[in-house]
Amino acid sequence: MFKLEARPQLSRFWSYASPILALLITVLIGMALFAALGKDPFKGLAVFFWEPIKSSYALGELMVKATPLLIIALGLAVCFRANVWNIGAEGQFVFGAIVAGGVALTAEKNTGPWIIAAILVAGVIGGMVWAGIVAFLRDKFNANEILVSLMLVYVAVLLLSYMVYGPWKDPHGYNFPQSKTFEAVTQIPRLMKGSRVSIGLLIALAGSAALWVFLFRTRAGFAQQVGGLAPAAARYAGFSSRRAVWIALLTSGGAAGLAGALEVAGPIGQLTPYVPAGYGFAAIIVAFVGRLHPVGMIFSSILMSMFYIGGELAQSRLGLPKSLTGVFQGLLLFTLLACDTLIAYRLKPRSAPKTVAPPAVGTSSLQASTPLTATVATPTEGAA
Repeated sequence: MFKLEARPQLSRFWSYASPILALLITVLIGMALFAALGKDPFKGLAVFFWEPIKSSYALGELMVKATPLLIIALGLAVCFRANVWNIGAEGQFVFGAIVAGGVALTAEKNTGPWIIAAILVAGVIGGMVWAGIVAFLRDKFNANEILVSLMLVYVAVLLLSYMVYGPWKDPHGYNFPQSKTFEAVTQIPRLMKGSRVSIGLLIALAGSAALWVFLFRTRAGFAQQVGGLAPAAARYAGFSSRRAVWIALLTSGGAAGLAGALEVAGPIGQLTPYVPAGYGFAAIIVAFVGRLHPVGMIFSSILMSMFYIGGELAQSRLGLPKSLTGVFQGLLLFTLLACDTLIAYRLKPRSAPKTVAPPAVGTSSLQASTPLTATVATPTEGAA
């Protein structure tokens, strides 16, 4: 048996090895799950980890999924490093998509290419406005940002439903709840012919570089992290905790809104009730698996997009429910939290309890407890 023993200091090795171990455990549990469902475990793993990368088209689709995940995760990393728990990135993603879609609907056939920049800016502003509500309530009334941001997700989704069922419903859409298809001029430029990969991928990579510079090479980034790790030290150094909250939430909301704009003006091309794809929640896992580091989140976003594509392929090829994507995401997060224990604790074998040999037969308990050597008393001086 083993026991957990506190380390004298946090393990740098396990801070990087923990996500890898978590992924291996997730794969093993996934294989057992496939076997329990009567499917070939190796074929199931191939659907998740080989099919998304086996061709150039598959790699393109992988990047399409990874782009919004990475952009949202970059914004969330700013929040989490500042100890601000924005759980409602999904709502900011949806509201940014609504505002960006509203701008796209104003475009006509003779509209210039400037409309693309306007759509992206509108998405950023929409996400910042939605996150600004959370920042305002946290700043003025000390409201819990976890609850507020999470509840605003449902408000944004209901607002989207109202728009596509009502004012923005396509009159020629055979009564389907969707807006009209955006004009071709609003389409986000693609990087290559025959692929859906857009310039959003370049924006995401540029955002990773910008976040690295901000966090590790600027005073403002240092202030954000100090405010999250040691609020008292931040106040002593003159860093404003209120400013840290606003910067964190507005940055996170703007990133989520940008991802929403890229999604509706890119792969989707219109507003539908299916814009909420769970990217805002999945990006939380991306951020933590990537250790809140810009480089790490690039790889974790690719891994998470594999789960999305693998879930879709498992539905069509193996006859399994698409919800398998959520199962793998949950397993990865659960095992990561478990493996992170090794950062502060080490596994140590329990020492066997010491056993005392029983006394010999015929020996009294008093004799067994006394030593074998006897002491001889010597007479004291002056005794008779």
